[in-house]
Amino acid sequence: MRDPSTNYDVVEFRIEETTPAASVRILSVHGDADLHSAPELREALRGATDEGVTTLVVDFSGTTVIDSTSLGVLLGAMRRLRERDGQIRLVVPLPEVRRVFEITMLDRIFSLHETLDEALANPSSQPG
Repeated sequence: MRDPSTNYDVVEFRIEETTPAASVRILSVHGDADLHSAPELREALRGATDEGVTTLVVDFSGTTVIDSTSLGVLLGAMRRLRERDGQIRLVVPLPEVRRVFEITMLDRIFSLHETLDEALANPSSQPG
């Protein structure tokens, strides 16, 4: 379905999970990461950390909107992962979504990548 006010296809929010290695989880987010979807994002992130994942890659390639609620959810997940010497890496290819991280200066906190392959290539590097 297309939203005529934005000229974007409207995508129902969903998260696809992939586990390429025992300690690595990829969460591919589709749809708007906003106030309404933040609880589902929080649960997916918490589930991964509770299962002992130490490298969490959140792929926002299918996302055109991210708001402050979802940013807060990501910060909470990062805090939990760092307590376990883990890390969170974000795939943010769209300039308008990346700009949200830049405006809030969270690009200095999170490791942002253009592609999933790039995010998985060197999982030991992390800003901050």
